[in-house]
Amino acid sequence: MPKTPPAAGKITALAAGFVMASLDTTVMQVAGATVQDRLHASLAQLTWAVDGYVLTFAALLMLAGGLANRVGARRVYLWGMVLFGAASLACALAPDIGVLIAARLLQGAGAALFMPSSLALLVRSFPDPRERTRVLGLWSAIVSSSVAIGPTVGGLLVGAFGWPSIFLINVPVGIAGVLLTRRHIPAADGDGRPLAISGHGAVIVALTGLSFALIEGPQLGWTAPPVIAAAGAAVLAAVLLIARERRTGHPVMPWTLFRDARFSGANAAGFLFNAAFYGSLFLIGLYLQHARGASPLQAGLQLLPLTVFIPPSNIAFARLSARVPTGPLLAVAFLAAGIATLALVALLPAAPYWLPAVALAVTSIASGLISPAMTAALVNAAGPGHANTAGSVLNANRQIGALLGIASVGAVLGLTPGWDSGATVALLLVGAAYLAGAVISWRLIHWPGRRTITPAPAREPAVCPVEHR
Repeated sequence: MPKTPPAAGKITALAAGFVMASLDTTVMQVAGATVQDRLHASLAQLTWAVDGYVLTFAALLMLAGGLANRVGARRVYLWGMVLFGAASLACALAPDIGVLIAARLLQGAGAALFMPSSLALLVRSFPDPRERTRVLGLWSAIVSSSVAIGPTVGGLLVGAFGWPSIFLINVPVGIAGVLLTRRHIPAADGDGRPLAISGHGAVIVALTGLSFALIEGPQLGWTAPPVIAAAGAAVLAAVLLIARERRTGHPVMPWTLFRDARFSGANAAGFLFNAAFYGSLFLIGLYLQHARGASPLQAGLQLLPLTVFIPPSNIAFARLSARVPTGPLLAVAFLAAGIATLALVALLPAAPYWLPAVALAVTSIASGLISPAMTAALVNAAGPGHANTAGSVLNANRQIGALLGIASVGAVLGLTPGWDSGATVALLLVGAAYLAGAVISWRLIHWPGRRTITPAPAREPAVCPVEHR
């Protein structure tokens, strides 16, 4: 019998994609101001460069999970790695902002292909439950750490080598990931399951139209024909999606699961959390450089308190969850993040750095508790038989939240004069999202009278792309 490939090779092969995708979600928060200056981009164009990646990532995520089921996870993972690497090279070589935006859209499509497949391949590569538990713990630490260091890595690279370096670094990582995957991860056939093409197409149109309206509305005017047309297309696509879902046997979303208030609450909390977290990361990265005169490296280091406490908080959740029910823990964490964010309204403009740094650290600690807590609430609500579907839905909702959070902050900055007033309004919006998450967590996840209608077993429509953060 052939010798079993080493565990390190499997983990490295499959972590490569997750790390690249996580870093590219955050490094642009620090590089954005430099990109805007070097490529002479407007705020709306910069928002597209940041949000375009999240748009295709969010819109294609569940379709990519279904594709992995249909043709095989390893094949889709490799497709995604190759596309992501090629798009990263195109980003680094982009001569203008239009080319960069197009390449970022392709990057997001590549990430959508390999993200759901990577976790499925990891679970399949370690069939022993005890070894799999240990590997998933290591996996969580790697992914959380990549999110935590993203802004600082971006600042270091931009300061030392220029903004294209944040994309060039993906090329050797992607090549190594492809070679290691081909060597260590065995191929497996798909199940030929049909794809809900029309449903996923409606999701793509709805998200694209909504993003266009939010990003271009402040620049073109909210009554401009392109903005009205985009908003109308988003509404029409949403209506068609609902009509399709009501009559099809292959729905995009497992609507029966939403009968459980805890499942609905966890998804709403996930949406609000990503909208608030990534919206604030986008805002503060720009604010530190434009309003407080920080260099990219300084901004990356100053953003570190917002991300560095996430991995240890992920670990702390395992102990806290044994003593505190998930609903109250989630509500308190959201409340702490909301209060800390609202405190930034007074602290960011004039206070010495250490004061806003404390508020950012509180948000980071709370964020590290929120992510595993809402995942636990979701899995508890869905049950083991629906874990794959539940994870896919939560991660899709979270990416949509990030998409709309960044777009909304960009719209606020485009509508308000001056960085201080724009930051104030945007932080109030972010704080309100966190506080809404606290209310939802308490009312829907904790409230004992809201327990559930258990849905009948169903086929799993997608591979679970669980996000650890």
